Amino acid sequence: MARPTVALLTDFGTRDHYAGTLKGVVLSVCPDATLVDIGHDIPPHDVLAGALELAACYRYFPKDTVFLVVVDPGVGSSRRGIAADVGDFRLVAPDNGVLSAVFRESPPKKVVELTERKYSRPTVSRTFEGRDRFAPAAGFLAKGIPLISLGRSIQDFHTIDLPRPSLAGMELSGEVVRIDRFGNLITNIDRKTFEQFTSGGSIAVSVGGRDIPRIVATYADAPAGELCALFGSTDHLEVAINSGDAAATLKLARGAAANVRIVK
Repeated sequence: MARPTVALLTDFGTRDHYAGTLKGVVLSVCPDATLVDIGHDIPPHDVLAGALELAACYRYFPKDTVFLVVVDPGVGSSRRGIAADVGDFRLVAPDNGVLSAVFRESPPKKVVELTERKYSRPTVSRTFEGRDRFAPAAGFLAKGIPLISLGRSIQDFHTIDLPRPSLAGMELSGEVVRIDRFGNLITNIDRKTFEQFTSGGSIAVSVGGRDIPRIVATYADAPAGELCALFGSTDHLEVAINSGDAAATLKLARGAAANVRIVK
């Protein structure tokens, strides 16, 4: 049988012991698990960034992967811990909306609150529930424990509003929702929406009020140092600079306006 996979996404960074401790707890419960770091550099407490980063990658993991997602500004508060089954995958996270983007694409078949204490550590820290509540739950799911064993089923799980593009007349409006480590400005305008809007006509793209001179198929199709627009690996429109940092050059951050206009 294939070894179970547990994939971790957090805002813990790698300087401290936090991310490594999660791995240790998972392995204490399920020694056969293969652990995969999606990343630990989500900006601290940024639930939306965590939700979008998770949605960008989860479909590429093996079936039955368990995702352990800890971006938790409400740690120790009354917010719940949850586990969810979305068909091919199971996810463990705080109930703060960090699973919203995955739920939008893959509506959950079941969501439970993490209330069964025997599937957590004996003592739960008010400041490190990732270690004491979420990591054990992920380990037990990887070990084969049914989701429903972790706690009572719930319907009122929390979701957050996810930025969506909008259409008004001859303009499709969106915004920058992610900036990757290369400085590429990734928008919420997906290829399908873009193609339905443009229908093959002539268009102009701008971001943060700056016109983008060309749309290309890949970064190297633009001259080095030149701004360009393209559809990246997640099939969303992004603005980049070949061999450069578009975010730093344009001095733009998440939330910057992105527009596509029909040019007559």
